[in-house]
Amino acid sequence: MAIILGEQQYGKAESRVVRIYRDGPRHEIRDLNVSTAMRGPFDPAHLIGDQSNVLPTDTQKNTAFAFAKSHGIDSIEHYGLELARHFVRDIEPVDGARIEIEEFAWERAVVDGVPHDHTWMRAGREIRTAAVTVDATGEYVIGGFKDLVILKSTGSEFAGFLKDEYTTLQETKDRVMATSLVAKWRFASSDVDWNAVYPEVKAIMVREFATVQSLALQQTLWHMGKAVIEQIPSIVEVRLTAPNKHHFVVDLAPFGLENHGEVFIAADRPYGLIEAQVLRDDAPAAHDAWRASAGLA
Repeated sequence: MAIILGEQQYGKAESRVVRIYRDGPRHEIRDLNVSTAMRGPFDPAHLIGDQSNVLPTDTQKNTAFAFAKSHGIDSIEHYGLELARHFVRDIEPVDGARIEIEEFAWERAVVDGVPHDHTWMRAGREIRTAAVTVDATGEYVIGGFKDLVILKSTGSEFAGFLKDEYTTLQETKDRVMATSLVAKWRFASSDVDWNAVYPEVKAIMVREFATVQSLALQQTLWHMGKAVIEQIPSIVEVRLTAPNKHHFVVDLAPFGLENHGEVFIAADRPYGLIEAQVLRDDAPAAHDAWRASAGLA
């Protein structure tokens, strides 16, 4: 029997990069959490402690900040591609790079009814994400978001499920359906209007969540992924993760009150966790596009 070293990578996780544009009286802000990972012939670092091929993670951090200035941040996908291309093209031992990015949204503060030029408040919406992989097989971009908390008060059922001696859940034809959605979508190429596609994908998913008469959260995820691929040709694969944020009707009978689906207890755990992959049958190979580093995007 031999013991061998398997897959390995290394990098700098969660560099908080804030870029403020001061080109005029009205400033703009981009707020990112950037993780980098290098892939290549780094086995000696593990096996004998030889660092001669290792670009320090501190250098990777510095590069992320420098590129925020020199290349700007028009979109997180484009910024990630520029970083990954640099590491693979310009750093000799590196043959693959993975860049994962979270973007935190800010909205302008309103002062005396007017949006302020240089003051913002953190927006409480979802976190936009991007994961970029560049290696010998090509360039791969995965857009996405996480923590999109969405709820509808009707239009959802759950009945006809398998039962055994431990089943206590009652069937229902009308329930609250809520989730904190994580969505990721893989593009067929890197020639995309990233900032135009993102709101379009989000709008499609919200529409399907709202309008599908859902017999199960699984069915809703299928409709969401399918609609995105049908309507946006540049996207070839969608992966969805949806924790079922359960809302249970409270028994108010002890207090002499009827509860016709009006008062609920929101249970944070345990929760059902529903996951689905939807893709075109002719989608190009993903190779290492889904191989995570920090796992934040």
